[in-house]
Amino acid sequence: MSLQYRKVSQKGFTLIELLIVMSILGILASIAVPSYQRHLIKAREAVLMEDLYLMRRAIDAYFADHISYPESLDDLVANKYIRDIPRDPFTQATDSWEEVPPTPSVEGEMAEGGLEDVKSGSDLVGLNGVPYRDW
Repeated sequence: MSLQYRKVSQKGFTLIELLIVMSILGILASIAVPSYQRHLIKAREAVLMEDLYLMRRAIDAYFADHISYPESLDDLVANKYIRDIPRDPFTQATDSWEEVPPTPSVEGEMAEGGLEDVKSGSDLVGLNGVPYRDW
C-alpha cells in the first residue's frame, strides 16, 4: 500500500498580492480626491456666478420697469422677476445673500428702493483669490 499525496490546488490571492493591489488603489485615490474637490469648488463657483448674474439682471429689469429699486429680493419674487430666491452654493442658504443698498448719484440724489446689488454671504475665498462676497 503506497501513500499517495494529492496536491491540493489552492485558489485565491496571497497576502502580498492583496497588499500590492491595496497600495496601488490608495495611491490612485490620493491623486484623484484633490482633483475631485477642486472640480467641485469650480462647479459651485459657476453656480454662484450664474445666480449673481440672474439676480442682478432681475434687479435691473425691476428698476427699468418701476424707476426704483426693489426693497428686497422678496420683491423680485413677488413681482415675478425671478421664480425663487436661489440658494447660495457656499452657505447653502437662501437668506445669506448680502443686499447692497443704492449708492448716491453724482448729484447726491439717492435712488428709491433698498436693493441695488446683491453679493454672496460666504466668508470663503475663491480659487482666483477673490473673496466670494466681492464677486
